[in-house]
Amino acid sequence: MTMTAEKTSNVPLPDILSAEKALEMSQAGELTIIDVRTPMEWMRSGVAQGALTITPQNPAFMSELSDAVGGDMSKPIALICATGQRTAKITSFLREQGYSAVADISEGMMGNFSAKGWLRKKLPTVQYSA
Repeated sequence: MTMTAEKTSNVPLPDILSAEKALEMSQAGELTIIDVRTPMEWMRSGVAQGALTITPQNPAFMSELSDAVGGDMSKPIALICATGQRTAKITSFLREQGYSAVADISEGMMGNFSAKGWLRKKLPTVQYSA
């Protein structure tokens, strides 16, 4: 499933988003969720509803991300991984590259010490197909 943020909000994007808030904003067309896990992880757990699957392990990661936002580095995106470890690093990297509206869904799909995560909160997912 491919969804991109078409609307933009005048409200600044927070650095950290809860899974629920990210889903709400994605469904409202206010941001694009990017799942940065691996294809094996996507197959095992499914993908957050509305998220694009773009793995940084692919050499074309930056090009695919640029395509996802139509080349507009100011379009709001939120990154999700398994537990928030990868997204923290990638969020910082993308900001250094000029992306100005990047949020971290820091609880990830599986959850961590601070929050349950997308799956345990029973938020909608879709099956991954290559």
